[in-house]
Amino acid sequence: MAAVETPTAHLPRSVPETAATAHSTARRNPLPDLLALSRPYQWLKNPVAVALALLTMPVWDLATLSGIAWSTGLFVLASVAVYVLNDVLDRHRDGLHPVKRRRPLASGRLRVGTALVFLAAVCALFAAGVVLASPARCWPVLVYLGLNLAYSLRLKHIPLVDAFCVALGFVLRTLQGYTATGQPASGWLLLSVFAVCLLLVFGKRRHELARGSSAHRPALRGYTIPYLDHLTVISATLATVGYLLCIRSDVTLRHGTATLVLLTAPCAFFAVFRYLQLLVVGHGGADPVRTLSGDRLLLGSGVLWGALTAVCLAALH
Repeated sequence: MAAVETPTAHLPRSVPETAATAHSTARRNPLPDLLALSRPYQWLKNPVAVALALLTMPVWDLATLSGIAWSTGLFVLASVAVYVLNDVLDRHRDGLHPVKRRRPLASGRLRVGTALVFLAAVCALFAAGVVLASPARCWPVLVYLGLNLAYSLRLKHIPLVDAFCVALGFVLRTLQGYTATGQPASGWLLLSVFAVCLLLVFGKRRHELARGSSAHRPALRGYTIPYLDHLTVISATLATVGYLLCIRSDVTLRHGTATLVLLTAPCAFFAVFRYLQLLVVGHGGADPVRTLSGDRLLLGSGVLWGALTAVCLAALH
């Protein structure tokens, strides 16, 4: 009888002891969880979006490139602050998601107080960067922070408004690139950026809705899969047309315009079509960054587009 009672009595004690040990370890070394909270794999979209302003700039000099680099750094800090704030506010709702529940705050590995101290440090570093760069030249990133504060508190729960807020965040990134270098912005390029981001956001919403759960994101109740299919097609069309008009109207290439369109347009079209294939046929799109960086064909078309664009711009400038 004693042999049977011993393991039964031992089991209830082992679980809290293990949890306490894990919690103590998390307290001693929060750095891995703070890094995960910052989502470094998402940082790549900041230099990509900010550097798009170089497409329509007639001259690339050291001042232009340093302005782009500084703007990228500010947006990295701003996006980290937004990620931390979102995870703090959504930690209970994230616990209902099969993937997001593994995040540091949703899983309980990281204390909220530790995350808030980290948030304060990031905001202090960001404020110092803005002061050094001049607040007047950093208005897009400041608007981005205000927009995301409203998004975190309310706007992300409103269908369509949630997608437009995310897409506007990328337009503001590109605008920051123009503002930091003192160059006029290209309206067609901003339209193309906005449409591409809408395509990615609607694709993500479609994937989430197809999973059959809207508890973690109340805005999903305002969408259906057929409706999102229409929205993705419209967004893809606007993105491709906006890109062509940007190349034709805003890029100062004179006689080289036809060459750039001929060489780069097929790459851009292929990337859009491939993403739609991954979304609809492959049932992907859960994380746009992982989708875009994890597919060889998309990566190949992106690298080829970048190389051809760089060669054409370098030769014609």
